[in-house]
Amino acid sequence: MPPRTLAVANQKGGVAKTTTVATLGAALAELGQRVLLVDLDPQACLTFSIGIDPEDLDKSIHHVLLGGVQVRDVLIEFEEGPDLLPATIELATAEVQLARESGPEQVLRTALRSVRSSYDWIIVDCPPTLGLLTVNGLSAASDVLIPLQCETLAHRGVGQLLDTVHDVQQLTNPGLRVLGVLPTLYDGRTTHARAVLETIAETYSLEVLAPAIPKSIRFAEAPAVGETILTTSPTSAGAKAYRALAATLL
Repeated sequence: MPPRTLAVANQKGGVAKTTTVATLGAALAELGQRVLLVDLDPQACLTFSIGIDPEDLDKSIHHVLLGGVQVRDVLIEFEEGPDLLPATIELATAEVQLARESGPEQVLRTALRSVRSSYDWIIVDCPPTLGLLTVNGLSAASDVLIPLQCETLAHRGVGQLLDTVHDVQQLTNPGLRVLGVLPTLYDGRTTHARAVLETIAETYSLEVLAPAIPKSIRFAEAPAVGETILTTSPTSAGAKAYRALAATLL
């Protein structure tokens, strides 16, 4: 069985994209799945949040995409939890350099071929842009998940992201499916948050994944110690929500 490759994408920042990649990955690993996390964001927030200092790395996904380095030579393996294909700030120059390659949107997909048989899930943290890095993430994926903060302005970018997904489906990856939107930073007590969610489901005909991920200070505390909320606050509502999401996806 090929792994399910999940691109987590939204060009709006601050929607808990990286938190979703790290925590969902950890929750799937708890369920016995072999998981690889891929940090495609030059800010390297995913790499940092699971306890790796990007400044200490000689090689990163940048060298895989542009330097002909093998994924296995860059991969960071962990005893427990998901493995990581890390990012560094060098990735910020990758868009310009990738544009000079032939088939620049397929580079990640090609690179991941060598490790696909080792994993059940590959989860890609796309940068908060709709450039070539995100297109690479979408071109390599079987599914795309859109984390979304339930505020009025938050869904203005969803249409643009779906346009990009449509282009990728037409040009490079016809099998790409939109899994749905995942409500994050959710405060179910407000009718506003609930209304925004309904609007999104109706406007874009997208499935709204459940459960919604609640707003919680616990999420900010975990990356500071290089862990996820599953270990720092395992009985919290946020940890339960991501575990339930992982079980649903399986």
